[in-house]
Amino acid sequence: MSELIMYEQKGAIALLTLNRPEKLNALNYATNDLLLTLLDSIETDHYTRAVVLTGAGDRAFSAGGDIHEFTESVKAGIDVAVKNFCKRGQTMTARLEAFPKPIIAAVNGIAFGGGCEITEAVHLAVTSENALFSKPEINIGIPPTFGGTQRLPRLAGRKRALELLLTGDTFSPQRAYEMGLVNKIVPHDQLLPAAFDLSERIIRHSSLAASRIITAVTRGINTTIEEGLLIEREQFARMAATSDVHEGLNAWIERRTPEYTGV
Repeated sequence: MSELIMYEQKGAIALLTLNRPEKLNALNYATNDLLLTLLDSIETDHYTRAVVLTGAGDRAFSAGGDIHEFTESVKAGIDVAVKNFCKRGQTMTARLEAFPKPIIAAVNGIAFGGGCEITEAVHLAVTSENALFSKPEINIGIPPTFGGTQRLPRLAGRKRALELLLTGDTFSPQRAYEMGLVNKIVPHDQLLPAAFDLSERIIRHSSLAASRIITAVTRGINTTIEEGLLIEREQFARMAATSDVHEGLNAWIERRTPEYTGV
């Protein structure tokens, strides 16, 4: 059997490719668990500064959860289904959302169900003009289970999200862009170059500052403004004692390009 997720190192950027093209890159339990393992490894790798996540082939980013596998869990009982499917998927999308290094989804084809929920959870997303999105869980009689009922309304607004969640209709890259689900739409053959270009524009800055920004946004977005500002101050305080801050300030004063070390 081929690797469920292909891992390639492209300089300081890790390229992760969901690799079940014959199953439209559906997220079976093993794929979900492997993604978490790879993220653990990437987090502790000082050399890797950003992650691009895409799907193998031209048809799908990910069609979502593996329904055949999920069906067996449902047959085994509610507790098994919740643990094996729902909690596992929510753990994965929460990890993507809070990951301390930037993760950019390169949506190369259909992003249905869990594939759409990954797109909602990651920090940034670039999509091919050939992609297609959907929240189709209602078609099999369930709500989204990887965070889709929570993240999509926060991104798109309550009424627009509910329309998609309650109808299961597909929607275009243009609508995904208008709702704030993706950052950019590009021609299909420019997808990975666009994702890598975005990554490079980020990693030229301090990796510590990027991590502090991600943490402040992720932790603060669902709090009051007062609580969010406290989180922001905490992240600034953590950053202020680092060498990267002094390098950034000195480089600005000396009118040169900073050379950050991540410490």
